[in-house]
Amino acid sequence: MSLSHAPVLLNEVLAALRIRRDGVYVDGTFGRGGHSRAILAQLGETGRVIALDRDPEAEAAAAMLRREDARFSFQRAWFSEMPDVLAEQAIHEVDGVLLDLGVSSPQIDDAERGFSFRHDGPLDMRMDPTRGESAAAFLARASQQQITEVLKNYGEERFAASIARAIVETRQERPVERTAQLAALVAQSLGARVRGDWLQDPATRTFQGLRIQVNEELKEIMRLLPRLIASLKIGARLAVISFHSLEDRLVKRFMRSAAQPFGGDETLLRLPLAQTALPEPPLRLIGRAIKSTDDEVRANPRARSAVLRVAERTAAAWKENEVARLYAAAFGNAEVA
Repeated sequence: MSLSHAPVLLNEVLAALRIRRDGVYVDGTFGRGGHSRAILAQLGETGRVIALDRDPEAEAAAAMLRREDARFSFQRAWFSEMPDVLAEQAIHEVDGVLLDLGVSSPQIDDAERGFSFRHDGPLDMRMDPTRGESAAAFLARASQQQITEVLKNYGEERFAASIARAIVETRQERPVERTAQLAALVAQSLGARVRGDWLQDPATRTFQGLRIQVNEELKEIMRLLPRLIASLKIGARLAVISFHSLEDRLVKRFMRSAAQPFGGDETLLRLPLAQTALPEPPLRLIGRAIKSTDDEVRANPRARSAVLRVAERTAAAWKENEVARLYAAAFGNAEVA
């Protein structure tokens, strides 16, 4: 496996999951299988790894691993579908779950996938090319206001309005269908304005915003996390790697809420009850956020922004009707439909 495709925070993930030789683990974002292979290497004959990924190229890589190791299985699915995938396989609880969020290096490196502004290709950006609309299709039909909101909210682009206006004006003459075309359009619309980060390409935030929109990345996180608790055995670990602040904020907010009595509902916490009378929360936070070492970043630059957060399932009773309350505490009225 090349360094550019190396699994991020590998040793830290293995330590966080506390691999049991007879355990059942889920890799919710298989990619090219680096984390799954490492988990399998620590399992005994009865251990299992169930992997999911929506990318067809990940499915092809998983097929090779499945032929090599009978303890491994794979399902082409979005990771929010994980509880349903486990139910279909009659698996009620697992010993650990890993989520390595965001886009993978192989996806970025393939110009035909349209993720990168460094290589010209079709403006697609879908992790699953068989579902949803491409970035080009979104830019073709979205209003200027919608584009502005996506670039501002998902790309954290402070010049979102100017870029959206340039996209709308350009598409009146010709469609915006290529990555190089969009990157040049963004650079032109920004002109000489200073960002404060000379190391970052002007198109970085625009591409991030569109990619998150097209793949519903933040919505996927919010859909899965509250439902996932029911699939964790007592003592099972949940390990989540994020690569930008929007992802990490959602993961941090969820884990903190699930690690407090009543799912972090502040109204209930203000009731005149002794701390010992409060019910045990479903999760317990494990340590602080973990970041890549300098050595790993030098070997694999993609690891530079990686943040690993870990939580452990407690013995607290958990019912399906708790999902809505925990979701409300963690994410408020955020739209995920």
